[in-house]
Amino acid sequence: MKILDFFFDAYDNLKKLLGGKPGHHDENQGLLAKVIPTVLILLVLFTLVVGFLWNSEPDAFNPVHRAVQLSNERGEKLATGYITTAALIITAESILDKSGGYLSNDVMPPGLFMDNIPNWEFGVLTQVRDLTLALRNDISRSQSQSVEDKHIIEAENKFRIDSESWMLPPSESEYRNGIKALYGYLGRLADEDTQDGQFYARADNLAEWLGLVSKRLGSLSQRLSASVGQSRLNTDLAGDVDAHQSTPSDTIVEVKTPWLKIDDVFFEARGSAWALSQLLTAAESDFQDVLKKKNAMVSLQQIIRELDATQETVWTPVILNGGGFGLFANHSLVMANYISRANAAVIDLRTLLKQG
Repeated sequence: MKILDFFFDAYDNLKKLLGGKPGHHDENQGLLAKVIPTVLILLVLFTLVVGFLWNSEPDAFNPVHRAVQLSNERGEKLATGYITTAALIITAESILDKSGGYLSNDVMPPGLFMDNIPNWEFGVLTQVRDLTLALRNDISRSQSQSVEDKHIIEAENKFRIDSESWMLPPSESEYRNGIKALYGYLGRLADEDTQDGQFYARADNLAEWLGLVSKRLGSLSQRLSASVGQSRLNTDLAGDVDAHQSTPSDTIVEVKTPWLKIDDVFFEARGSAWALSQLLTAAESDFQDVLKKKNAMVSLQQIIRELDATQETVWTPVILNGGGFGLFANHSLVMANYISRANAAVIDLRTLLKQG
């Protein structure tokens, strides 16, 4: 609707501009008055068609198969961490190379008027940022006093650029540089003559990354559940009688996602779950010895199944927001159910990993 309103307003303004003074006849103005509506209609149709083609999410990929393919192309060995790092690279590339390219910072139609895919992109980007941060702080380091990996530092900094920045610097070029840095790290992992590039597949490192994952899923679950609006007891200080907060808050909190933001949250969660499913599948291979030792392999697989369930086809043209047990579906609550179950499984998996 925003696209049509934009072009109709432009047409009305041009029509007023070309109308001239009452009684004044100008053949050129009359010709323009006939041509411009046709051009505007064609532009609207072109924008709608291109927007429809761009409004699609990329297909899921098999991280192990893609990592093997990448290692063959680059002539590299599948060292520990290669599959997870390759999956991270491919996931980051997906938001740049999919149909329509990167849309979050578009300033021209049709990308300017699209919001579902840009929010999907942000969900994917969030998971890319979190895993890169986990690599920088934990997975690529042997202990807390060890030196951070040079390529991971660069990648983490590049992925932190504002997702909507369109110039000075544009997001795409910065993310490309971040991916390039990850390729550098990937090459050092596979190079047996280079010992400063490491991926430590330990239980504590996996648990640290899953801690970030749990926080993201918990936040998404709450935002999705707030689509119908509800009163919640304030549990901010629960569990510690001596806890304090900066400013007082109400005992009962009214939580509701704005109506125009419901589909934004839905597609952000969908993108985040899509990326996380690929990354955890890759981690299943690199951390398989740890997971088998902790008897936690099935727990990770259950998380992946819950995340994959969020990728089912949405059969309605809009995200429905039915309330309670009403007549219409509530897509946000369905998504929240899968996200919450995945988060509960992540919490259980972290507990298993921390046990001796």
